[in-house]
Amino acid sequence: MSLFKARDWWSTALGEKEEFDQGCLCVADVDNSGSGQDKITVGSYMGYLRIFNPHPVKPGDGMQAEDLLLEVQLRDPILQVEVGKFVSGTELLHLAVLHCRKLCVYAVSGTLGNVEHGNQYHVKLMYEHNLQRTACNMTYGPFGGVKGRDLICIQSMDGMLMLFEQESYAFGRFLPGFLLPGPLTYSSRTDSFITVSSCQQVESYKYQVLAFATDADERQETEQQKLSSGKRLVMDWVLNIGEQALDICVVSFNQTSSVFVLGERNFFCLKDNGQIRFMKKLDCSPSCFLPYCSVSEGTINTLVGNHNNMLHVYQDVTLKWATQLPHIPVAVKVGNLQDLKGVIVTLSDSGHLQCSYLGTDPSLFQAPKVESREINYEELDREMKELQKIIKESTKTQDILPKSEKGYDDLRITAEVSPDLDVVSVSKFINRKVLQNHRLAVQKTKLSICVQPPLALTHDQFIFDDIAVALSVFLKGNCPPAELEGNAVASYSTPTDLNPEGIPRVAQCKFRLPLRLICFPAQPSKTANHKLTIDTNKPPVSLVNLFPDFADQSNEDQVNVLGFQFLTGSRITLLASKTSQRYRIQSEQLEDLWLITKELTFRLEEHFKKENSKDFTCTFSGSVPLQEYFELIDCHFELRLNAEKFEELLSERAIQFRAIERRLLTRFKDKTPAPLQHLDTLLEGTYRQIIALADAAEENQANMFQAFTKLKSATQLVIMLISLWQKLSTDQVAILEATFLPLMQDTQELGWEESVDAAISHLLRTCLSKSSKEQALTLTTQLSIPKDTSRLKKHITLLCDRLAKGGRLCLSTDTNIQQTMVMPGGCTPIPESDLEERTGVQDSTTTFTNHRHFTKQKSKTAEDFKPDLSGS
Repeated sequence: MSLFKARDWWSTALGEKEEFDQGCLCVADVDNSGSGQDKITVGSYMGYLRIFNPHPVKPGDGMQAEDLLLEVQLRDPILQVEVGKFVSGTELLHLAVLHCRKLCVYAVSGTLGNVEHGNQYHVKLMYEHNLQRTACNMTYGPFGGVKGRDLICIQSMDGMLMLFEQESYAFGRFLPGFLLPGPLTYSSRTDSFITVSSCQQVESYKYQVLAFATDADERQETEQQKLSSGKRLVMDWVLNIGEQALDICVVSFNQTSSVFVLGERNFFCLKDNGQIRFMKKLDCSPSCFLPYCSVSEGTINTLVGNHNNMLHVYQDVTLKWATQLPHIPVAVKVGNLQDLKGVIVTLSDSGHLQCSYLGTDPSLFQAPKVESREINYEELDREMKELQKIIKESTKTQDILPKSEKGYDDLRITAEVSPDLDVVSVSKFINRKVLQNHRLAVQKTKLSICVQPPLALTHDQFIFDDIAVALSVFLKGNCPPAELEGNAVASYSTPTDLNPEGIPRVAQCKFRLPLRLICFPAQPSKTANHKLTIDTNKPPVSLVNLFPDFADQSNEDQVNVLGFQFLTGSRITLLASKTSQRYRIQSEQLEDLWLITKELTFRLEEHFKKENSKDFTCTFSGSVPLQEYFELIDCHFELRLNAEKFEELLSERAIQFRAIERRLLTRFKDKTPAPLQHLDTLLEGTYRQIIALADAAEENQANMFQAFTKLKSATQLVIMLISLWQKLSTDQVAILEATFLPLMQDTQELGWEESVDAAISHLLRTCLSKSSKEQALTLTTQLSIPKDTSRLKKHITLLCDRLAKGGRLCLSTDTNIQQTMVMPGGCTPIPESDLEERTGVQDSTTTFTNHRHFTKQKSKTAEDFKPDLSGS
């Protein structure tokens, strides 16, 4: 039992599923009994009004039937309840209830009962005001120094202060610079209203200034109101506290008044002129507070409740007491109940109402005496080892996760791609089958499917309980995709005994879309700008057998030549040699060769795998077309630079547009109109420039996406040619792909050029370096868009050069292993200074970049293809 736990004097739970907030609690002698005993008045957002008079037989008792004096349900939600002198002609206390669109004032009275049921209480409506604006909160007091009565001020959600002189409406004023309503209170000493605006500053407005200011029945002032007599509403003083406020309260003591403000991290005490008296930084997030005058010590104390179920008592900035509550308080009051002064009344947002007092609970527990005995360290070591073994076994994954049968997962995904196209949309159907282990229940199953743009899906996310899901894939764009592979990922939860909510699991599968989705058969072309030749170690295979979905079985000329045409218009020709084991792919664009080349190698591997031929390999002995590849890099980089220029121009025009707007608004607000001096013409011209720049930037963005897709296709083609040329292993190809394709999409913050340049530089300094000293060098430059692509081109050329001279890719950190793999056969090392400035690269680039040299070198095999073209 905690020593500083709040002593429960009386408590009860209000209703079911009701909500309460800061203004829903009030403690006062609402029925004017004259005994000096307060009653507890509680209103809820469900419209229930309850009045309690606790009479516990002994401390800690719950609510008895006679403790509830009144319970009535009003039609509207109750935002705030207050008790004051609200009825004219009498100084009796009445109850004011604030609804969203109505203010009601009630008289609470009791009738003496003649039977054992006790007195009967009821409320009588004295008057009500229908509000034209939605109310937020209210405050009351003797506005203007009136005697013997209280006036009411209501703050609306749009920043209007509506003042009521009891049964009549007085006037309304809009707060200047208003955005969101804040807490509101009234200081009788200075006759001013104090609130905290959304600008995080405490603002004070004199009642006299509000009364004599220009009337504000409407939010927008008309021109006639501007020219009419009246004063502008100005603040008496303002103080910036730097945080939002939860509540505000004014306490008068010893002929002085202090303004207390509860912030999100601090609470402040201000003088009545706005100067800071003191402030206190809170350790926990507060929920409510109440400054009150101490009866015994003659000082002002502050109760602060927080979200850790704690109630702190501060005297100025000194923490005097801390006590624990059974709930998080949203409202706290202090009252006199049953001749007990200073009872703390707290209310939670769920309706837990408690009256408590501060005290201590003595601890009755006494620690038993420890028997002295000799310690056997060997026995302790054995016990420790056994416990560690048990802990290790209990933390294994197979003991936490549910055990399934061997080879049988909880959930498995399979993809079935239909070979036929939809006639209407010419899209490909995909059927997802999710196989579920029904011995183990799975929960929260979600399926996500992803394909490479410009391919798109009719549906990409599913939340399902069934077995199969069908969807379609289609081409959305004017360029072919860089990849025909997709991925399906299913996330689900598997419940266990230790975790009923379930342990998150993931199942995924990859699928391959058919080539017919993006292209169709066409007539072969005899001429092309770009040509590639793939060598194999097996006899040539008929193209009709390799591509039955593109070949015409009745046309014998298509045995060795096929034509493909993308939906975007490009045409590719595939030729197979009759006498040698070679295949040629040719097209007008370099990037268009990629998908057909990949499809050719894939189908060749599948063909010979069916024939149980395990030693099939493809090689490439030509030159890597780096020069054409560099042209695509330059095109993409130029579009990136254009995007930056458009962004700068748009920023400049936007600044100019806002400046013109400010000038125009200043002219329009002047009481004496001045000529516009063609500012309206300049505003319209600037607007047209912004629209034109935005359209151009959007078009450039679409072109950049298309250029990046082409660049990805060409990059994958270069990676394939390098891997076939140097006969790289699967791991080395993976390193090359991670180096050249680090990004799934291109952005202005992080682009393809700088990412690839950093990755290639890292390879040249590590696994492709010549010494351990150079391997220790690290890249310290921050990635940013370069000025040009010359450095990137040099590094790509240097990478191919080192691979051609025996370099090999690896991620091992062992220097000796790297050196063995990097330079086999005593290859001459390349100076590391070539990373920054290579003078001899230009002589060797023809080995990789000059495709005309490749054509001349392979012209001796042109006779192999000539009969096929003439036949077609």
